[in-house]
Amino acid sequence: MEEVQFVRRIREAGGRVAIVGGWVRDYIRGAEPKDKDYVVAGLDEDTFCGLFPGIQKVGRSFPVFLLKIDGASSEIALARTERKTGTGYLGFETRADKSVALEDDLSRRDTTMNAMALELFSDGRPPERIDLFGGEEDIRSCRIRAVSERFLEDPVRALRAARQAAVFGYTVEPHTIELMAACREELTREPQPRILGELSRALAAAHPSVFFRTLHTARLLDAIFPEIFALIGKTQPEAFHPEGDAFEHTMKTVDAVAERTEDIVVRFAALVHDIGKGTTPESLLPHHYGHEIRGLTVLEEWNRRMQLPRIWLQVAEFVIEEHMRASRLKKPGKIAELLVALSRLPVPAKEVLHVFCVDHGELPPYFQHYDSLIKELLAIRGGDAPEELCGEAVGEWIRNQRTRYIQTAAKQWKNE
Repeated sequence: MEEVQFVRRIREAGGRVAIVGGWVRDYIRGAEPKDKDYVVAGLDEDTFCGLFPGIQKVGRSFPVFLLKIDGASSEIALARTERKTGTGYLGFETRADKSVALEDDLSRRDTTMNAMALELFSDGRPPERIDLFGGEEDIRSCRIRAVSERFLEDPVRALRAARQAAVFGYTVEPHTIELMAACREELTREPQPRILGELSRALAAAHPSVFFRTLHTARLLDAIFPEIFALIGKTQPEAFHPEGDAFEHTMKTVDAVAERTEDIVVRFAALVHDIGKGTTPESLLPHHYGHEIRGLTVLEEWNRRMQLPRIWLQVAEFVIEEHMRASRLKKPGKIAELLVALSRLPVPAKEVLHVFCVDHGELPPYFQHYDSLIKELLAIRGGDAPEELCGEAVGEWIRNQRTRYIQTAAKQWKNE
């Protein structure tokens, strides 16, 4: 169905329809808008569904539908209002009927740049921009601002505001920072999957560090991500880390890795690579002996609280455990073992190597030549072992052959 047909049916039935949310925001920002979301006001659910027989309903708590418009699957919601009746995202009473105006729907949204709309007409008039809360001016000012005090009704909006700052490179204005801080107690009781969802989206931002810095400014970092907060003030040897404490090093690392890869699994590994430093006793500072071992324990505790994706854990555990020695190995056998272990990770090795490169400043030859080395190492299989060998002896033969191969390759590196 073409958009003009969709709009005509709604307007002829006495309803209003508008494009809302991210499409409008990006259109005003001058960025390429992506998926269109629509809000329909002035119609009840039965009337709306009668206009589009067979339309797919996907909303459980309130009327949301999917319809193919201009060749793309678009989300259409009936205008609704919400009244807080309890805690968390389930503590709402929702009303979506023909009496709810488009403006009422916009007023319940989180930040001003997400509370704008383009109302559509079927009589040839151009779309009319609806900006009740100054969203366009906030975009021009690169400012994130809450629509109203209703921001407090869903505590996860505090995370969304921090995430928006990271995604768009904007600054959260002071009053909204205070509203975020006021979400603290209720936010700690939110289901962890909601927190994880915002963390995932923040890691996908151009500068993930802004998310964590903004939460720290809003006095939320220690409550939501205590493992990251614990890095603040953990001094490091200036000769290796002139950027400052472990928190500053981590923030710079995750941003630098984000410049090299869009893979959020690898970005998460960068975020937690030094996480064990948060548990270093003050008496040992600025040194962090054994932090890679303690880091695995911290990650395990984080996972118990939040249940991180398995793929995140696999890559993060490898990076935490290996990041100190991975770029400094000398023994050919150890190098071979490391390269084989790297090849078994569920993400491409070249992506993981971004973390090691950023952390150490450069890659050693065995990482630089990873592709050719791993091809030969994996070609050494037990089936090629002498027939008289069996059991553990076959494994030992494989290790010896791989070690010899690395010894030979190392001679070539020295001559380059």
